[in-house]
Amino acid sequence: MNGTGRASADVEARVRAAMAELSFRPSEIGRALKSLRTRTLGVIIPSLTNPVFASSVAGIEAQARARGHTLLVTATDYDPGRERELVDTLIAQSVAGLVLTVADPDDNPTLDHLDAESIPYVMVYNEPKRTHRAAVTVDNAAAGAALTEALLALGHRRILFVAGRFSTSDRSRLRHQGYCAAMHMAGRAAEPVLELDYLGDADAHRAALSNLLCAADRPTALICSNDLLALSITAAVRDMGLSVPGDVSIAGFDGISIGRLVSPALCTIDQPTRRMGERAVERLFELMEGNGARGVEHLPFHLRPGGTIAAVAPSTQGPA
Repeated sequence: MNGTGRASADVEARVRAAMAELSFRPSEIGRALKSLRTRTLGVIIPSLTNPVFASSVAGIEAQARARGHTLLVTATDYDPGRERELVDTLIAQSVAGLVLTVADPDDNPTLDHLDAESIPYVMVYNEPKRTHRAAVTVDNAAAGAALTEALLALGHRRILFVAGRFSTSDRSRLRHQGYCAAMHMAGRAAEPVLELDYLGDADAHRAALSNLLCAADRPTALICSNDLLALSITAAVRDMGLSVPGDVSIAGFDGISIGRLVSPALCTIDQPTRRMGERAVERLFELMEGNGARGVEHLPFHLRPGGTIAAVAPSTQGPA
């Protein structure tokens, strides 16, 4: 096929006829990976500025280094359209395997391509439903439910879920599903979700919240689908003249360390981000050695209490 082997004209003609009949095209990406693997792992994350991913990359790097491998790290900036481009770029560098976080781990042509080419990869944070795809994460729906239940226990009835764009994060969708399930179990109506850009600023977030939080029957608690969004929302709420948690309780998700440094400290779901990265590399090497298990592996999470949530004030509780 590539002109490097010795074959008669007749054999070549028959091979090329078969290729045409089957519409077969050699994969340059698969060929590069199989012929010249380096001692390098490719890593694709949504953001280089979000500390939650930096923590996982630290775990990935530590485990890779222990096995004599280095990393090539890149980011999609929450743009699903960049996933295939970045994967192709890393494979062209002959990486031995991939650790990645994608927007959608199930309906994903890039992962379909990796599967078809038998290129080893493990996802972090994602929770694919396809059992042949390896991933390390936490139970996002259960964690979203736990956060909602904590606010319900404090007397909050109107709880708004503020999400990063569902189109860019299956984690955001699953956390929202957990919120909806907990509200339903408590006999409460889930509020319509408010989707915002992760990379927006406090001014944009304040504009999105202004009508909701200025109403007499405003939500008394906000659950944000990640900590950076929660910190931005907290600043926006304060700029509107409301106190946190006096007027509005706010909770995040991820457990980034900066959440402990603000005042009051951010209430959040703490997930073992570094261990997730370490475990992803352990599983990736098992796959590369031909004896790794597929499917999702859930690591434990816990609710980290913080001063940004409190019992609902009687004056803002609204009708039962």
